[in-house]
Amino acid sequence: MNKTQVKPRGAREIALTTLDKVRSSGAYSNLQLNQALQNSRLSKADRRLVTTLVYGTLQHQLTLEYWLAPFIKGKKVTPWVKTLLLMTIYQYQYLERVPNFAATDEAIEIAKYRGNPGVRRFVTGVLHAILDRGVADLTKIKDPLMQMGIQASLPDWLIKTLVDQYGEQTAKAIAKTVNEPARVSLRVNLKKASVEQAQKLLKEQGVETKRSEVAKAGLVVTKGAVISTPAFSEGIVTIQDESAMLAVESMHLMGTERVLDACAAPGGKTVQIAEALTTGKVYALDIHKHKVGLVEKNAQRMGVSDRVTVRQLDARHVGEAFSDGFFDQILVDAPCSGMGLLRRKPEIRYDKQLTDSQHLHQIQEAILDSVATKVKKGGIITYSTCTILRQENDDTVADFLKRHPNFRLQKTTTARMLKDNRQAQTLTLLPSDYGSDGFFISNLQRVQ
Repeated sequence: MNKTQVKPRGAREIALTTLDKVRSSGAYSNLQLNQALQNSRLSKADRRLVTTLVYGTLQHQLTLEYWLAPFIKGKKVTPWVKTLLLMTIYQYQYLERVPNFAATDEAIEIAKYRGNPGVRRFVTGVLHAILDRGVADLTKIKDPLMQMGIQASLPDWLIKTLVDQYGEQTAKAIAKTVNEPARVSLRVNLKKASVEQAQKLLKEQGVETKRSEVAKAGLVVTKGAVISTPAFSEGIVTIQDESAMLAVESMHLMGTERVLDACAAPGGKTVQIAEALTTGKVYALDIHKHKVGLVEKNAQRMGVSDRVTVRQLDARHVGEAFSDGFFDQILVDAPCSGMGLLRRKPEIRYDKQLTDSQHLHQIQEAILDSVATKVKKGGIITYSTCTILRQENDDTVADFLKRHPNFRLQKTTTARMLKDNRQAQTLTLLPSDYGSDGFFISNLQRVQ
């Protein structure tokens, strides 16, 4: 058996294996981590350690690589060995409760177990050198943008884009917050319980929450595991970020509408729409067959299957299934770069380039063009993304309006009147605004 394929034993080995798959093969951190933990027999404390090591190392990857570089001096290092070194430096610099000797000893044992004597000696030498000499002072980086990028572990193109689009002060605020722990937030199914009733029920089931300052039906978990509670399994609450709840909230549904959710999976917004309907119906589309099943499963758990019709279809081909003017409202929660989700998916910052965002802009335009005739006169298309890059947000909306002069932009409003004094008609929530995910919402009304 190849020594790098040995089955992991302890928390750090599981973290290393997970990190290595994410870094080397592009696996999603949340999916890879969930799979690794499901297949383990770790204690709760060790499971927390694995989670911390995986997300922490990914969040601070560029910073850790900057610190490591002088100690390996351009040597070609086997990927899993480099990941092991980065993970150990992360513990030195960010985990105060983990003694340096414990992190070091564990890393050397892993190197011995997975590699050969040369690997063990290399890892031992590098780690002892780091402990002896210390790491570089990031405040001494002379280029201010490079310093911001290294400190926040954000690639150069993203830092430059944020500064260009939002200014240096706001870019710094975003950079400062994207590596904070992501909050677990819940949306209450108001068809089954009030927010207050849900809070009380969750507390009885061992989960403590506080009201969201962002979304009307939102709760933020402060203690406990939600997914194992009856409140979750019975569809009284569902896990959804506070910002993501606002797209449907901004639609101000009356209950009788026919609504299209053009890019529906995994169905969080589909069921949120359905919960707001009485005699209305929501038609949910997704291009992938297995994701259609996720939407159906979500609708069933939340008790709204009777108001949801799910279909496998590329939203760019919506004309194959629906006639013009068929819908009262349409939600296009479009495919995007996800740059508002860096707390939850830290690895995407390293996988994306500016050209990816520009390509997504074209896909977004194609989807909007395809659904434009499907909303009736007076109806509204709500266009949203979970990114904060303007080329996928305001630029996409502006280009759509140029091609479709029969639409006009309405001011996006939410129940809590977030950023109501802003000049823009669209609504952009930055990760630094409320501690929620970054998100964008616009409301486009067909006037003729």
